[in-house]
Order: sequence, then C-alpha cells, then structure tokens
Amino acid sequence: MMTDKELEKITFEEALLQLENIVRELEAGRIKLDDAVSAYEKAVKLKAFCDDKLKSAQLKIEKIEVSPQGEIKTTDFVAE
Repeated sequence: MMTDKELEKITFEEALLQLENIVRELEAGRIKLDDAVSAYEKAVKLKAFCDDKLKSAQLKIEKIEVSPQGEIKTTDFVAE
C-alpha cells in the first residue's frame, strides 16, 4: 500500500501515470487476486491525490476580465 510519505514525493503526472498503469493491469486481468486488492488500494490513494491536486490548482486559477473602459481585473475562476 502507498504511504502518505510516498505520495508527498511524487508529482501529479507521476501519480496519474501510476494510476493509469494500475487500471490497465487490472482491466487486463494480469494481476493475481491478492495483488489486485493491493493495487486497487493504491489506485484509490492515487486517485484521491490527483483529485486534491486538481482541486487545488483550480482554486488558484483566476479569470482575467477587461471592462468596456479597458480596466483589467481578475476574479476567481468558476467552472460552468
């Protein structure tokens, strides 16, 4: 199982790649049952990690708006 310390050391891209690899292996049925349970548990942690990173990034994104008078301001990004 993946520990929180291991998650702290990887990037979003690395976590996503690991998650994709686990899903591929599970879908292909190439993992023994005991290993599949461990892989699934790791995948759940990786998915939560990726979700948190994406939510954090979205909170940091700002929308740039230009008024008709040419004034520039930023507002929080709101997904539509």
